[in-house]
Amino acid sequence: MGTLHQVADGVWVRQSEWVWANSVVVHGQDGLILIDPGIHGSELDQLADDVERLGIPVAAGFCTHPHWDHLLWHPRFGDVPRYATPAAAVAAQARERAQAMAAQSASGIPLDLVALVTPLPTDGTPVPGEIIEHQAHAIGHAAILLADRGVLLAGDMLSDVLIPLFDVRQDDQVAAYERALDRLDEAAAHADVLIPGHGTVAEGPEVAARLAADHAYIDALRQGKEPLDARLGPHTDWLSGPHRANLEQARKR
Repeated sequence: MGTLHQVADGVWVRQSEWVWANSVVVHGQDGLILIDPGIHGSELDQLADDVERLGIPVAAGFCTHPHWDHLLWHPRFGDVPRYATPAAAVAAQARERAQAMAAQSASGIPLDLVALVTPLPTDGTPVPGEIIEHQAHAIGHAAILLADRGVLLAGDMLSDVLIPLFDVRQDDQVAAYERALDRLDEAAAHADVLIPGHGTVAEGPEVAARLAADHAYIDALRQGKEPLDARLGPHTDWLSGPHRANLEQARKR
């Protein structure tokens, strides 16, 4: 944890101590794109140091979805546009909630910079690659496929430490996850590297294994069964609550 390391051509990852959250740096046409930077203020400082050492200016930021831990920023990254999908940008307008959760859950975060995102422009995106928008886990959730570099940035999907986590504000997350996973299946055919929002970067055959694990969890819920998921073992103490909420939502659908 704690070091910006390269995982593909022009793609770097730094992992936080907070729930293995991954900050991603992508070299785009006009400079660096910072994706979901976080989490603690000291880690944002260290990320800024790492970015400065790359010697490439920051051109923009991108938020994969409107949860507080993906809506963070630091003054040293610069006053540049920070984008999200249109639906995610609308959801992020509830800044007070995101700021309150950030203040409660992490330390040293520049709260005045939380959730200052705008919708991606319709006439071409500054974020390189294909934006894959869906409604699983959060409104306007986006993955990014960098096909030319063989990289899939999955947002809060396809983690080796977190089970699928439903959005309680949306109905029928089982169907939303099924649709999202089908689209990620197609994208993963062009990727050798998978970067989840939380957890270990996957490479090679592990990419397909991550997809299979999320598919199996969702399939079990659709069938009204208890998922047999290895991720529930080591983290049962704090995943049991979200898991029960998933089961309850699946039973009501």
